[in-house]
Amino acid sequence: MKIALDATYSTGDNLTGVGTYCREILWGLPALDPGSRFLFCYRPHRFTRSYSSFLPRRCRRALLFDSLPYPADLFHGLNQRLPRARYRRTVSTFHDLFVLTGDYSTPEFQERFARQARDAASRSDLIIAVSRFTAGHVEELLGIDRSRLRVIHHGVHLPTQNDPFRKKTRNIVLHVGSIQKRKNIVRLVKAFERMEPDWHLVLAGSTGFGAEEILREIEPSPRRANIHLPGYVGSKQLEGLYRAASMLAFPSLDEGFGLPILEAMAWGVPVVTSNRSALPEAAGDAAIQVNPEDVDELAFAMRTLAENQGLGKSLITAGLARAAEFSWRKAVEATWSVYKELDR
Repeated sequence: MKIALDATYSTGDNLTGVGTYCREILWGLPALDPGSRFLFCYRPHRFTRSYSSFLPRRCRRALLFDSLPYPADLFHGLNQRLPRARYRRTVSTFHDLFVLTGDYSTPEFQERFARQARDAASRSDLIIAVSRFTAGHVEELLGIDRSRLRVIHHGVHLPTQNDPFRKKTRNIVLHVGSIQKRKNIVRLVKAFERMEPDWHLVLAGSTGFGAEEILREIEPSPRRANIHLPGYVGSKQLEGLYRAASMLAFPSLDEGFGLPILEAMAWGVPVVTSNRSALPEAAGDAAIQVNPEDVDELAFAMRTLAENQGLGKSLITAGLARAAEFSWRKAVEATWSVYKELDR
């Protein structure tokens, strides 16, 4: 089988959750079937950048032309978007539809996103959703029959060397994700202000929609000296933050999956997260879940976790078990099964 995939979002060093997904699927698939060939297609604005990384064996790269199809048995759009060109079989992955349900972007972006999402959903033979929550949104908001949907969760890599119960040298609340409205950063800061004076808050992520307003609200915080904004952090620096963190606070208002939750659990970091969107699906019973719009509830959960060592250890144990249930190998194998389903 010859498979073409939109590899656009796998390029560069500053990968988002979608970028991480794309890279794991792209680099994982060639190991499953030595008889298949893969074409990694990049939209023009990312094509040159793609040469910064080597491709797996039996893979080659190409420009993704919107209206010119490549000779492939199947095309997979990895980010809920398809080229206009027609292929014999087509798959698309949907990560979330929060742009359609919340005030998280400009009207222009919302209109373009909605057009591309509806087009991809209508023309895909099968649709991969990264959570049951996202699958429900695709069904309800785009009118797609459930029979065309396949849920394949994200994965996580378990550290080979890590002591999850080691004593931390500093008291750190970590948040991993863009500084944007959807991530609920302002309420997180207000909850953090009620922590003891020796605690620090690290907001690791680049800026996104609404960041300027969020940063203005953070600046006068009475705990501003203890709030750290390192910007986007690479994989090695992120590992260091997970090793150092005493807890992950991830009170997002809307997520299609919530990869930082699993990453934190894999590193032995107890998690406080939201009780909405896909986050309960990712966290299971291994995290404290709160109403993300209730600052009192969020602050109480964070303070309780900070003060109760027994609770922290039980969450670490539960989190390690939870993270072990998810792997990128599973995600790749399930994706390959979708291809084979269409190849019958």
